[in-house]
Amino acid sequence: MELRRVSQQERTPRRTSSAPEQGLARLARGDSGYPAALIQYLAQDAPATVTALGHLAILQQQKLALFCSVRCPGKLILETYELAHSLRDAGITVIGGFHSPMEQECLRVLLRGRQPVIVCPARGIENMRLPGEWRVALAADRLLLLSPFEGKLRRATARLAYERNEFVAALADEVFIAYAAPGSKTEAFARQAAARGKPLCTLSTPDNANLLGLGARPVQPRSIP
Repeated sequence: MELRRVSQQERTPRRTSSAPEQGLARLARGDSGYPAALIQYLAQDAPATVTALGHLAILQQQKLALFCSVRCPGKLILETYELAHSLRDAGITVIGGFHSPMEQECLRVLLRGRQPVIVCPARGIENMRLPGEWRVALAADRLLLLSPFEGKLRRATARLAYERNEFVAALADEVFIAYAAPGSKTEAFARQAAARGKPLCTLSTPDNANLLGLGARPVQPRSIP
């Protein structure tokens, strides 16, 4: 995938009638708005329903998924932070669960820009309390929340996080993994994504030898066009 800048019109698309006025939309498998990428990547494991809050047109953008292990080497923290700024300034649409500390910091950087962001919590999003900066981005049609989980699932678990990560990878055109600790769940996720043919990329550093060995494309923090 060749990441590209999006135009100002693409960054702040107009509202459409596809999202209900109360905010939440439910896309059932078989609906015209249901993301075909979920079926292509997950096959029979694709969720029966996806709940969305925000501007659904963001799904039509090219999307880069962002992941990082909970523990990240100090040098990679700085490089990932720099790359988040590059993604924001280039207008790249980023999707992720934004759960680990490094992912959360990247989300804070991205929300200060103008480009769309897609957040996929490892829980249902009905009646979910949203931080103020999320509400601001939603009002500007820059934030889309997506969940494959029922509303009654209000607490993230390891199982839901795993399913969420698969959901994010399915929707993304390419997966960027800042760091996957050897033997970690993030490394196992990367291995499975590579086996399914999902393009991977990572920071070009010896710390990511395991990801580069899976065929991940090496990138530099400032290499985003």
